[in-house]
Amino acid sequence: MKLSRDKVNHISSLIVSDFENREELDYKVDLNEVRLEVARVMMEELKLDDRADAEARKIIASYKEKKIREGTPEWDIMYQKHYEECLRKLGV
Repeated sequence: MKLSRDKVNHISSLIVSDFENREELDYKVDLNEVRLEVARVMMEELKLDDRADAEARKIIASYKEKKIREGTPEWDIMYQKHYEECLRKLGV
């Protein structure tokens, strides 16, 4: 995961803090519930990102005819292609 739970909680707190300072927003639930929901959604998205990353790496590693080294332009292109395809399959 690219962000730790602590960082996600910190970011969600910053978002809710910004919401709290806006007069044009009105809340029907406690702001802590909003913060928890923001954190939950962020964690779900990060998990989907991790799944797509792992799947793209697995696909590239499975190429038998030619091993592609990570960090090369060819690997980057193949990774991006498979990563985006995996995200589409996951509905992102």
